[in-house]
Amino acid sequence: MAVKIRLKRMGAKQRPYYRIVAADSRSPRDGKFIETLGTYNPIEKENNVDVDEEKVLKWLNNGAMPTDTVKNILSANGIWTKFKTTKKSGK
Repeated sequence: MAVKIRLKRMGAKQRPYYRIVAADSRSPRDGKFIETLGTYNPIEKENNVDVDEEKVLKWLNNGAMPTDTVKNILSANGIWTKFKTTKKSGK
């Protein structure tokens, strides 16, 4: 089973709100998921991302692949660089 870390769209029309989830790559965008890892609200100007860093790092270390958008969100929060440095050091 290939696991992806991706966005699940929530909210009303013209008011998107996303959850960052770990899901099977074969499941639909808004369908079944394994675990919720955080939220992303693109409408807010500040504090629009809330991510559980421990859960994300656990999934990344277990081989989950983030989508491009989620990778950008993780990079902006410093989680992606932390994952890369721990992976290089072999911990």
